[in-house]
Amino acid sequence: MAKILIADDEQSIRRTLREILEFEKYKVDEAADGLECLAKVKQNKYDVIILDIKMPKMDGMETLEKIQLIAPDTPVVMISGHASIDTAVEAVKKGAFDFISKPPDLNRMLITIRNAMDKSSLIVETRALQRKVGHIKTQEMIGNSDSIQQIQDTIERVAPTDARILITGENGTGKELVARWAHAKSPRNPHPLIEVNCAAIPSELIESELFGHEKGAFTSAIKQRIGKFEQANGGTLFLDEIGDMSLSAQAKVLRALQENRITRVGGDKEISVDVRVIAATNKDLRKMIQEGRFREDLYHRLAVIIIHVPSLNDRLDDIPELVEHFITQICGEYGISTKEIDREALAALQQITWTGNIRELRNVVERLIILSGKSISEEDVQRYVVPSSAKPGKVVDKLETIG
Repeated sequence: MAKILIADDEQSIRRTLREILEFEKYKVDEAADGLECLAKVKQNKYDVIILDIKMPKMDGMETLEKIQLIAPDTPVVMISGHASIDTAVEAVKKGAFDFISKPPDLNRMLITIRNAMDKSSLIVETRALQRKVGHIKTQEMIGNSDSIQQIQDTIERVAPTDARILITGENGTGKELVARWAHAKSPRNPHPLIEVNCAAIPSELIESELFGHEKGAFTSAIKQRIGKFEQANGGTLFLDEIGDMSLSAQAKVLRALQENRITRVGGDKEISVDVRVIAATNKDLRKMIQEGRFREDLYHRLAVIIIHVPSLNDRLDDIPELVEHFITQICGEYGISTKEIDREALAALQQITWTGNIRELRNVVERLIILSGKSISEEDVQRYVVPSSAKPGKVVDKLETIG
């Protein structure tokens, strides 16, 4: 049975609404002032809150703001006997689901409550799905080099906090994996990790992707869209390739980080969000700041903790362990027996210059699994990895990778 809280200082209003709502099979609680309303919201889970603007001890607007912090997903319907357009707009901007004048039209009130509950149910279902996705096992960090040990130590120290993290490094080094580990080891891990590849989204759509949009905000906005900030509420937002974000979007991200609020494109309502932001880039952001292509104030907001992920060429000692891991993983995906790899083949892989880092190494291991016999030999490495124009044993500066 759905549960509704009526917060109004007029006993007659509370009694009338209670009778109607209980007739409609709702369970109803009452509060006579703002402080009592907040106390009940802290103690109970409500599907909808009906809140009067004018109340003793704490007025409705202030009460609404505090409800947004305590129960941000609970829809609040504001009511007032002194309604005006400005008051209604202000209430909606501060997070109210709707605004109804007193004495309330009971049919409209019931429709509004049903609509609010539909939205609330959708939010609950979305959160459940995000938690399910967020619980997918995070791939472990492979390697025992000093640089990897240092990264693991940093994550152990930083993950339990809400400090923002900026991850730097070349393409293919595993920056996304570092972000996943930081989230998995944080108190936010029951909530979703939402990933956004800023380089893959056109500049004119990035703001809609991050903050969402209202129906009719632009030509193709045929329905409301919930942005990544809202989807990540309570969890972590991973902004990959942050250096490719437009200056306009950077300004809005900065505001979101400063105020913990966002506004959907085409909307006026401010929405509270509780999000930890982890960003990653393969670019030199300090150089971009000097060139006017990245905001310095945003950089300092993001770079509370900086984690640099080294290139594979700087951690060659980790290659044997990485190769063994990829062999087990890829053979499992193909449903074949795990192949062995000769010590000489591993040594040959350690002689290569890896321009594509971990991503390139995985592609090469997959190629060797497909093309080799029962085991992977040094000859297989020379035949299928080193270009045919190179002499056996020659160090190769650049490889042709698949995928």
